[in-house]
Amino acid sequence: MQGRKQQLLKRHRRHKRLALLAGLLLLALLGIFGAWWWVPLLLLLGWIAHEAWFADHLFYAPRDDYRYDFPEGTPCLPARLQDGHLRVEGEIGEADTLILAWRIEAGWLGRLLDPQLWIGADRQDFERGVAGLRYLNLSGQGEALRRGELLLRGRFCHLVGEGRLYAMRNPDYAACRLMVIAPHADDAELAAFGLYSRCQEASIVTLTQGEIEAEHYQRLGLSLAEAARLKGRLRAWDSLAIPLWGGVPQNRCVQLGYYCLQLPAMAEAPQQPFASRESGDCDVRGVRRHNPLALPGDADGVPSWSNLVADLAALLEHFRPEVLVTPHPELDPHSDHVAATRALLEAIQLSAWQPQTLLLYANHLHDNDRWPMGPAGHGIALPPALTTLPADLLWSPCLPAEVQLDKAMALAMQHDLQLPLPTKKRLRRLIQRLLAGRRWPATGEDEFMRKAVRRHELFWVRPLGE
Repeated sequence: MQGRKQQLLKRHRRHKRLALLAGLLLLALLGIFGAWWWVPLLLLLGWIAHEAWFADHLFYAPRDDYRYDFPEGTPCLPARLQDGHLRVEGEIGEADTLILAWRIEAGWLGRLLDPQLWIGADRQDFERGVAGLRYLNLSGQGEALRRGELLLRGRFCHLVGEGRLYAMRNPDYAACRLMVIAPHADDAELAAFGLYSRCQEASIVTLTQGEIEAEHYQRLGLSLAEAARLKGRLRAWDSLAIPLWGGVPQNRCVQLGYYCLQLPAMAEAPQQPFASRESGDCDVRGVRRHNPLALPGDADGVPSWSNLVADLAALLEHFRPEVLVTPHPELDPHSDHVAATRALLEAIQLSAWQPQTLLLYANHLHDNDRWPMGPAGHGIALPPALTTLPADLLWSPCLPAEVQLDKAMALAMQHDLQLPLPTKKRLRRLIQRLLAGRRWPATGEDEFMRKAVRRHELFWVRPLGE
């Protein structure tokens, strides 16, 4: 990731180093003028406190308000609590996506343990010490709300004042011809497994091999370049094979074979080839042999932006999707994700086939590495948005328990999500489990198993051609 995300990480680490330096100076003074044995004890306790409560990458104050605008005319109903039940003034009609805006304040325990709001049987978590406007996802709870039976209760936090309920109605996009744009293998499953597994005419296009950061494979006696090639082959295979678990056959899956983290550079020099940073390879055809159709980039195999855009335009004309599922260019900061949607929009301008709708997803965030917060299997509250985003509608379909399990198994098949946790992360999770009450799922150790396997999937709806 680059840009704002890297700037925030750099600032975060600088602040940590300054805090560590100040702490070491205080400990040195204590060792000189006090009992020396306090120094190692306080160092140990400080490290445990850091791992339990201060290790999250949270690049904003928990007191900051989230900022969301929705399209003009979106129904917005006043909401209040009565004996713990949610009451709204007005009718929600046939709305399928319900978003409740309310100010949340943490209690004193909510500074040590993750504040939780229980919405019926669903749970949505927020930042420790939260004291600002947040957006809860009530999608799937419409019947209980209409009957006046929807309970809201806080744990380690409470709702302040009154709220606003945004009621949004969407078609079922799973009934349309769908194309999922995945910058890397696993992005389609993380964002949209529940959606594409319900769709009769889904296609999945993966843009890169995902070959970098292949040090794990060097344990097999490979050089870094050889390890990168192996990882690229494995992840390319994942992108073609794993969608079958969700009902998408291989003849509707395409691997374009461009190189990881090179898409932004390609965009700035459209005719120039950009080889892999780690394998040194400069021909995308090596992982394309199982593709169901010939593409413009097959002619020379050059990893260039012009070939990428031409490939995408050809795929639009071949699969003729009505709906495109692609990364949110303003919300997801991963440089390949931003470039993937940019390439798609350029391809639409070239294509004779014109889709109708973008469904935008965010698998990464600028400001909060833990979102969606809380344990797997529960709902997805809206992510932090501290700057104004385009006023898009939201669509948040619900995933039954059996689909959540299938999604977890699809993720478990991904080679990049099978890597063992480093010892430091294992210790951190143990400390957080004991002191902060956090839990991770039994389906896998990777953090995405917690973040992506949820009651909801979440998409921002952006019409095309308007």
